[in-house]
Order: sequence, then C-alpha cells, then structure tokens
Amino acid sequence: MSVRKHNMAERLKEIKKQTAIAKLNNVPTSPRKMRLVADIIRGVEVNKALDILKYSKKEASVRMEKVLRSAIANWEAKNPEDRKELENGNVIVSTVMVDGGRILKRIRTAPQGRAARIRKRSNHITIIVGKKAVKEEEAK
Repeated sequence: MSVRKHNMAERLKEIKKQTAIAKLNNVPTSPRKMRLVADIIRGVEVNKALDILKYSKKEASVRMEKVLRSAIANWEAKNPEDRKELENGNVIVSTVMVDGGRILKRIRTAPQGRAARIRKRSNHITIIVGKKAVKEEEAK
C-alpha cells in the first residue's frame, strides 16, 4: 500500500512541477467583463495568448496580460531546462479562473430625494500555465 501511495505522490509532484500558477486579487473590473477576456485565451498557447491580449481593445486585457506574464515567469522558474518548450509552443494556458472580489458600495443621488446604491465590483484572477499533453501515439 505504501509503495503505491509513494508512486502516486511522485506522479503528483511531477504534474505540479509542469504547471505554474499566478494570481491577481482585487482587480477593479467587474468579473463579467474580465470573463469575456478570460474565455478568449483559455486553452491557447501562451505566446499566441499574449498576442491576443496585446491587440485586444478591452481594458481588462491589460491586467490579464500582466497576470499571464507572471504565470509564464513562474513556469520558467520551475522548469529552467525546458525553456525550448516555451519557444516551440508546447506551453498552454490550461486554466483561467475569474472569481468575484469585494464589492465597494457607494451612494448616488436618485430622483425624488432618494439615494441609489452603486456596486463597484472587483475580481480575482487565477491563471494556470502548463505543458501541452502529449498524445500516446505521438510519443511512440
């Protein structure tokens, strides 16, 4: 039993080594707007994703690009010997998560002497970058 657990632990450690994570919390953009940008780059090769974000008109893409560059740097730090994989296009954006952050509540004047609430939303971005899964047939 312990040998099997040890093998599984080694395999998990190897999988963790091939992925890198970057997070950015409390980004002052609504999660809905940020998810539109996240959907564009999910599952795309990292160099292509950087190009997409660079030439996107959306304001949210600037911050998404910053987090993606951080994730790539983290991946390079974890895998210094696999630098060629990055240039060959074998590293992809495997996961992009955009979660709701804190909401700042402000008050604006409304008609007939009333007050209306304004909810200024923010979000948390998490990007996981990893190696492209090589198919069994290609490996042989």
